[in-house]
Amino acid sequence: MPILASRAVLLPDGSLRPGVIEIKGTDVVGFTPAASPGSELPDTVVAPGFIDLQVNGHDDVDVSVAAGAGWERMDDLLLRQGVTSWCPTLVTSPPESYGPALLRVAEAARRSVCGAPGGAPSIPGAHLEGPFLGALPGAHDRRWFRLPDPEWLAGLPAVVAVVTLAPELPGALDLVRTLAEAGVLVSLGHSTATWAEAVAAAEAGARMVTHLFNAATPLHHREPGLVGAGLTDSRLTPSLIADLVHLHPAVLATAFRCRQGLAADGDGEAAGDPGVALVTDAVAWRAEHLAGGRLHRRAGDAPRRADGTIAGSALTMDAAVRNAVSAGVALPLALAAASRVPARLLGATDRGLIRTGSRADLVVLDARLEVTASWVGGAPAWER
Repeated sequence: MPILASRAVLLPDGSLRPGVIEIKGTDVVGFTPAASPGSELPDTVVAPGFIDLQVNGHDDVDVSVAAGAGWERMDDLLLRQGVTSWCPTLVTSPPESYGPALLRVAEAARRSVCGAPGGAPSIPGAHLEGPFLGALPGAHDRRWFRLPDPEWLAGLPAVVAVVTLAPELPGALDLVRTLAEAGVLVSLGHSTATWAEAVAAAEAGARMVTHLFNAATPLHHREPGLVGAGLTDSRLTPSLIADLVHLHPAVLATAFRCRQGLAADGDGEAAGDPGVALVTDAVAWRAEHLAGGRLHRRAGDAPRRADGTIAGSALTMDAAVRNAVSAGVALPLALAAASRVPARLLGATDRGLIRTGSRADLVVLDARLEVTASWVGGAPAWER
């Protein structure tokens, strides 16, 4: 029976405790706490494997065109940053491009189906960020925006797990209800929605806000808008791009503080749920393109369009955790925001927590919070 020992294991109550994780097959079967950290335990932190809900690509791999060896390269890039589950993300594109891209995602998801220990990161489904977006497009191409269209969506390959849309659009609330009833995670973003429109979308079944603060009307003291709803409505969980370019460290810390105590955690252990999800919104910055548009990037900055518009990030999930901690977020909350919260949003009850019966998808970090190993299904899938 494999075991994984550490001086700091993230437990469901939000504590970091020394001890040994016991694994049988693909699952955690127990945790034995140590009486004290002791020199016999490795000086590491073990957390549930990270789950990234928004990945357009990484380095030189663009998920909208990835095939064959491109997915294998993504596996390696993700495992190196501790990601064991992820949602390939398609930004607004010509209508005819979605079907072929989603078929490639579906094939990649079948290839990475949980099964063989030490395999590839799993793909719960694709994330469509668009084309149902509003008046704040960011790096998206307005030419391909369209009003909410349930028939068009229904004609796409059945691999969509997350949809980002603007709730102020005509027909948006009906689509939110349809998607929520079908088990799709609806997220609000690229939007000028008022507070009332955002709350109405939450009532209709929306459960997330895509990259809070970015591509949204700024918070106003008389019209809090989507940002205000994302900070205070317990039905909505905001995602944050913690590259310290999209958000100032003080804003990042503020979002965590606002959300503490608001988490809607059905397992009775809400104390360990920060109510915030970290995402990378990473793009294929080295390939210098996103959905056909050209990108450039300077060291230490986010990728940008030629006009200077930020277009995704070059962030990795382990760096997002480190950046959150550097901004003043407690380590257990930062780790949970990269694992437990996205699992909850996806309804993935078999992962995101280290407890008996959960899938042994795990990340091991050193004292500097850099990844030393990623475990998938009870076995190491990558080791430094």
